[in-house]
Amino acid sequence: MGRRAEHVAAGDAWSYVGGLTVGQDYSERDVQSVGPVPQFSLGKSFPGFAPTGPVLVTADEFADPDDLAIECLVNGENVQKSRTFSMIFPVPELIARLSAVCPLLPGDLIFTGTPSGVGHARTPQRYLRPGDEVVTRIEGIGQLRQTCLAA
Repeated sequence: MGRRAEHVAAGDAWSYVGGLTVGQDYSERDVQSVGPVPQFSLGKSFPGFAPTGPVLVTADEFADPDDLAIECLVNGENVQKSRTFSMIFPVPELIARLSAVCPLLPGDLIFTGTPSGVGHARTPQRYLRPGDEVVTRIEGIGQLRQTCLAA
């Protein structure tokens, strides 16, 4: 976020955005499913589980910031490929919904979701292993590359 946002209308939301970057939202599925009620956010909270970068690009750099190609490769295999306009909630709606509940502050990051193809939802299921290389790309921003390590 580029400036404080509270109760923002979706039509005004892009004016609150400081920039866009690439992020990878890793999940530890065993931790997410522990307990009588699964705790999904806890499994996303380990050190190194939300890398971002390599740059921050302002929204005015894009003809349409709501329509960018997004993809993820694991060991060179394209496992997720879509466009941001296909996400369940567009960025302006996310900002409107979140800012209705709590203030969004400068520097806050919002992970917007992911295209279909995550390992847990695949048949057969596919999980990352030590040594796997994950490359995440967003059109006009760049790519983020990590090598998975053992916990």
